[in-house]
Amino acid sequence: MPSALYALVGAESANHDLSIGNPMIPRYTRPEMGRIWTDENKFQKWLDVEIATAEVEAEAGLIPKSAARAIRKKARFEVERILEIERQVKHDVIAFTTNVAEHIGREGRFLHYGLTSNDVVDTAQALLVREASAILLAGLDRLGVVLKRRAFEFQHTPMIGRTHGIHAEPITFGCKLAIWYAENQRNTERLAYAAEQMRVGKISGAVGTYTHLPPAIERGICARLGLEPAPVSSQVIQRDRHAFYLSTLAVVAASLEKIALEVRGLQRTEVREVEEYFSPEQKGSSAMPHKRNPVTAEQVCGLARVVRSNAQAALENVALWHERDISHSSVERVILADSTILLDYLLAKTTNLVEKMFVYPEHMRENLDLLKGLIFSGQLLLDLVEKGALREDAYRWVQRNAMQVWETREEYRTLVERDDDIRRYLKPSEIAEVFNVERYLTHVDEIFERVFGK
Repeated sequence: MPSALYALVGAESANHDLSIGNPMIPRYTRPEMGRIWTDENKFQKWLDVEIATAEVEAEAGLIPKSAARAIRKKARFEVERILEIERQVKHDVIAFTTNVAEHIGREGRFLHYGLTSNDVVDTAQALLVREASAILLAGLDRLGVVLKRRAFEFQHTPMIGRTHGIHAEPITFGCKLAIWYAENQRNTERLAYAAEQMRVGKISGAVGTYTHLPPAIERGICARLGLEPAPVSSQVIQRDRHAFYLSTLAVVAASLEKIALEVRGLQRTEVREVEEYFSPEQKGSSAMPHKRNPVTAEQVCGLARVVRSNAQAALENVALWHERDISHSSVERVILADSTILLDYLLAKTTNLVEKMFVYPEHMRENLDLLKGLIFSGQLLLDLVEKGALREDAYRWVQRNAMQVWETREEYRTLVERDDDIRRYLKPSEIAEVFNVERYLTHVDEIFERVFGK
């Protein structure tokens, strides 16, 4: 078993979930990613490499063609038998080749011919990562579809924009979703590139010098497996590739956390502009029956930290002793499985979060008016300057009325309309236009065209 997370969210039965004991979170029902990291699939990829090697070697005349045919026809393995042998020999690849050779017979002596362990392990790992990346890219695509749909749903729904957590100027909720969509598109491009960086194999021997098999054999094996040969390697494919890949997973997880954190912030009781889906049977607290907590969003935020921490471990794996040591191997048995399983899970959770979240335009409008019109101060300042007022004077007039609103809670527009200095420059109709929300949202359609195209 590659990791605790596989047992938790990736088991074939899919009977367990990170939300065990919490009926409000839908169960994780995507076991495909977990199956990638099973011992069964790992050993199958090792066998794929061994078979491809035998066939390419036979074509080159390095081993008998009968041996390659026998390996193709008879090679198989049993996970329990491999683990049994490994307990004796303390070497997983030797245990694997021993078990496979047991089924082949005399021709089995040509299995693993000219290879070192990492020729098999690193090349097979590229196949595993390719499978995992395909699932993650599909998950990003599904999230993008949902983000786009909901962005257009709320394209013209006004809400207050916030900077430093303080009311700033009007935006639309659709613009917020468009930002998430654009970031998701960049993450898709990043992950596709990082996955391509990992789509390499190596059959270059114990120190990378092709002592026993020439580079042409490596090219043939990689071609059969749909991989590119690493241009140069030591005994291992260099781990900057893995660090880049896991760092990219961490960036994707950070973007999902960004979405979840915003939902949490907008769900606060004092705000309540957006709310995580809450089913009729759901319960929020054992002590307070009124509670509707953003538990899925909090889960996304928490688990994103794990993906980020795994990226740090991958960075530590880049520096190895000389042509190879084994310090990276044990780490990767955990972080590759856990990070891809977790990110797949987080993508599914975030997609569901966005797709089913409640949105309250009426609360957005209430909050937009919460500061009695103060949010229009910036436009008022610009209009005064445009009409000929000195900026320093205009700023003073605008601010003194704004400060009065904080103290008296009067409507800002009422105070502005009474200010003689401001009235010298702006007509009543021009003051009214300052407080027109639609004026602030003039370019929303253009923004959407830039993000989504025409």
